[in-house]
Amino acid sequence: MLERLRTWRPTPVVVTRLALVAIVANSAIVLTGGAVRLTGSGLGCPDWPTCDGASYVATQEYGVHGLIEFGNRLLTFALTAVVVALLVAVVRSRPRRRPLVRLAVLGFLGIPAQGVLGGITVLTGLNPWTVMLHFLLSCGLIAVSVVTWQRSREGDGPVRRLVPAPLATASYALLAVVGVTLALGTVVTGSGPHSGDPKAGRTGLDPETVSQLHADLVFVLVGLTVGLLVAFRATGSRGPARATAVLLAVELSQGVVGFVQYWTDLPVLLVALHMLGACLIVVAATRVVLATRERPAVIPAAPGPPSPAQPRRRVPA
Repeated sequence: MLERLRTWRPTPVVVTRLALVAIVANSAIVLTGGAVRLTGSGLGCPDWPTCDGASYVATQEYGVHGLIEFGNRLLTFALTAVVVALLVAVVRSRPRRRPLVRLAVLGFLGIPAQGVLGGITVLTGLNPWTVMLHFLLSCGLIAVSVVTWQRSREGDGPVRRLVPAPLATASYALLAVVGVTLALGTVVTGSGPHSGDPKAGRTGLDPETVSQLHADLVFVLVGLTVGLLVAFRATGSRGPARATAVLLAVELSQGVVGFVQYWTDLPVLLVALHMLGACLIVVAATRVVLATRERPAVIPAAPGPPSPAQPRRRVPA
């Protein structure tokens, strides 16, 4: 087995597929974490890293809630396997591409960070602020996986901008607004009823007030997206325009789900769908930024003509 690993030379297609699986796996961990919270199973395993201080697996004592919480922990191992496979693939590739190695290492380091943060969340009785950080870190890892996927399909040549500089800057600003919107959305969640356990604390903020702030920021985000889409189309930037149109469609769908869940008292299924929408927004917004530039393959320099032979000098006797 070790000998086969030493001689394994994965193709670029393998690396690209593993990066795509990492996107799906990081999104899946968000959804299963949401299932833990929405079913009130956040303390189904009240200890960490063990389930109850004596057993690493859920026991019958903790019932369905213990199984749901333990299932979420098990999925972390599946995510780890995917991320490790991606890291090994980019290291074993020839030629070894340092940018991809750095991205794969970053994605790998996010796993133990998530484990520690998840442990703190359990040991603090589902503190809403650590729950927020847990979710936001997952969003960051999704973005890293998207960048890894895109870079695996590109070369390592100098970045070539496909849009005017102000629009490239605007795409980064749009991504930043997406991050702030998601962060404020977690505050709304941390102030609402789905705490993950009846004994878990809440932020103490007024849910109606933070929901209104979140909605206001969503309107700003949609307005910026529409403006950027119009600008891309006006400058003939077809690729960035398509990516921005996809982001706008996801935002509008997410907005509809958000308003419906608010007016229907946050039904569990709609909240779960809203979490899926958040993952899709991260993917789509990251792709907008990536669509504004490209990296061509590095073309080796052609060998120059041979230098003419220099006449030998006679050394006087």
